[in-house]
Formats: sequence, structure tokens, C-alpha cells
Amino acid sequence: MTERGAGNRRLFLVRHGRVDFDSRQFRTSPRGRQWDPALGSTGREQATALAARLRLMAPPAGVYVSPFTRCLQTIEPFANDVGIEPTVDEEVGEVFIGGWEGLSFEEIIGGNEELARRFREFEAMFSMAPGGESAAELRERVVTAVERMLAWHPRGDVLVVTHGGVINAYLAHVLGIDEDMFFLPENTSINTVIVEEERRRVRFLNDIRHVTDPKVFVPPAGAEGTDRRPDEPAGRPH
Repeated sequence: MTERGAGNRRLFLVRHGRVDFDSRQFRTSPRGRQWDPALGSTGREQATALAARLRLMAPPAGVYVSPFTRCLQTIEPFANDVGIEPTVDEEVGEVFIGGWEGLSFEEIIGGNEELARRFREFEAMFSMAPGGESAAELRERVVTAVERMLAWHPRGDVLVVTHGGVINAYLAHVLGIDEDMFFLPENTSINTVIVEEERRRVRFLNDIRHVTDPKVFVPPAGAEGTDRRPDEPAGRPH
């Protein structure tokens, strides 16, 4: 386990890779029945590129992942490479959109001018979902969960593989932004927050250099990508 000074550590919020939009797979979460697609071919390539980058970074003290298939598959190449088992945490799972679960944007928006307007003007729509999770509920569970993860690892970096809405909820809290969605995280993007005791500050958003410039993250021949031992823990301490 790599430790950093308590006043100089990082939180990495990573969005999952691109999914198979034709999937009809669902799972039942504590919030209800939710769409649970696997990664598509592009998403799998993105996950491999992400793993190559993560191997060149200092090993995180804790690795957490949403229980949804797309997130588990996104972290899988890295976890397998370095021999760790990420901690699955339901509280960083996808926002629940009730009656809209499994529908395409076209199906959701069709015939509803207010939803179409929100979509065109970059406004969040999930809080309008019939029977869905509210923005306040999402932010409360996400902020509580992420802060708990940071508390478990007071002297190390923490990596969380999750969803775009979850990332927005936590970062909006840090930045003091009221909007439910204020940016669109790219697939497998790394969003970095500097953690300085009780202070949180955003360092970088939407970093996908491992996708746009993958050759930069290929280690020199014979170089070690990580100093972690195969049996060294990276999840929540027991």
C-alpha cells in the first residue's frame, strides 16, 4: 500500500467505459430495478487503456467500485494486472431513474417538450423521472459514501470507479454548485480532487489522455508499472 502525507493525497473519480446500448440486462439495487449493461467493444478498449495508465501511477491505498457491470468491467483489467480485489460499494451506484430505467433518450424525450428543452439546454433530467431518486437524495448518499472512503484511508490516494451522475454529485458538493449535472464526464475519464485534511479542491476534470494518447502510457521495456506486491490490499481495511 502506498501512503502519502495526510495533507497531500488525491481522490480519483473515474467514470465507466462506453456501454453496449443494446443491452437489456437489469439488476436490482436497494433503490429498485435498474438498467445494467455491460461494456461494448469500445468500452473494453477504454478499460484496457485506463489500466495501462493506472499501472504507471502510484498505487492507490483504496480502490472502490460501483456494483454495476459496466463499472466492474472497467476496473477489471487493472485489478487483474496488479492482483487486487476492489471494494464494491452500493452507495456509489447509478442514480435511480424509476420508470425511465432501460429507456433510450429518444424514448424518454419523445412527445415531452419540457424534457426536450432540458436536453437541448444541458439541464439534468433525472430528477423528473417518475418514481426516481431526487438530486438531493443522490448527493446525500454519494457525498456520505465518498467521505467514508477517504476516512478509511487517511494517508493514501483513493480511486472510485462509478457513474457520471455520481461524479457530478460529489464534485458539485465540493465546488458549491447547485446544478445536478454541470458537466458530462467522458467514458473512463479521471477526475481528480486534492484532499488536504478537511479541505477538498478540484485539480483536474475529464482527463482521458490514456484514450487520446495511449502511447504515452506504455512503460519502457523492462520497467515495472507498479510497486505493489500481488498480495497487497487496496480495498477497505479489515
